[in-house]
Amino acid sequence: MIQSKEISTHYTWGNGCDSWVLNDSRNLSVKQEKMPAGTAEKLHFHELAEQVFYILKGEAVFDINDAKFSVKAGESISVQPRSKHYISNESQGDLEFLVISSPSTHNDRIEIEK
Repeated sequence: MIQSKEISTHYTWGNGCDSWVLNDSRNLSVKQEKMPAGTAEKLHFHELAEQVFYILKGEAVFDINDAKFSVKAGESISVQPRSKHYISNESQGDLEFLVISSPSTHNDRIEIEK
């Protein structure tokens, strides 16, 4: 099945962030997401899911197990299960990326209070 963000399920999260669900099966989740300047998600981890973030536009800052990584358009980063992490957009423009999770993160997200 051909999929695009124009015809996929859309939802918002955080402070004005967008997510388009390109695939969501039990074994694989693929989402295209957009984060406005100055936004960040909450610190969390996944018990089972391994994730790959591929940056389409902009520059992301990842905090993974208290280490910071800057990832630019055309680059990717992997997050292993049980790794405490979050993504933020510290730039002045929009950040767009794909997040690929195996298995799906449905019911596999544990937020951490700071």
